[in-house]
Amino acid sequence: MKIAVFVSGGGTNLQALIDYERQNSDCPYKIVLVLSDTKSAFALERAKNAGIPTKICSPFSILGSERAKIASKEEKREAVSDAALDAAKSYGADAIVLAGWLTVLSGKIIEAFSGKIVNLHPALLPKFGGVGMWGHFVHEAVLAAHETESGCTVHLVDAGCDTGKILVQKKVPVLPNDTPDSLYARIAPKEHEAMVEGVCILAKMIS
Repeated sequence: MKIAVFVSGGGTNLQALIDYERQNSDCPYKIVLVLSDTKSAFALERAKNAGIPTKICSPFSILGSERAKIASKEEKREAVSDAALDAAKSYGADAIVLAGWLTVLSGKIIEAFSGKIVNLHPALLPKFGGVGMWGHFVHEAVLAAHETESGCTVHLVDAGCDTGKILVQKKVPVLPNDTPDSLYARIAPKEHEAMVEGVCILAKMIS
């Protein structure tokens, strides 16, 4: 299964996918493209170091700086989504993996890759999902709710936000003195495991 990995930040989950592909001759996926919605994502460096093609699909790179400044959030989302769809198709991707990707996908890409997009979310969905729930905001919400456990979820992407079918979940305890940072540090290794497992499950589903 050829995958395009969409990123926005440091790319530690991308690195987990790269490492698994390199270390396992029977790996069921091949990363053919790493696409970012921001040019400063360190994940792009990880991809280049691994010899994987990269592409930037930011609102500014697609719309131009003047138009991007006045475009609505929906216009930006759709422009990024459409450009990402074209890129994924041009590299022959069979599926899309959202590994720390922050732009909510909309429009034609959801239909074109229906049942073939997975996302990693840093909480145990359906809890603590939806618009605005990403990164440290999720961990802050978990602590504020006095949860006794948290973790991460890999799920299929549908037209909603964090609402698709769950493929993998990994749990960790929430400790009494946890901060958002300490909780994230405990979840991060589980994210790497879940990301690889989820993509391998997807490969079996669509093979």
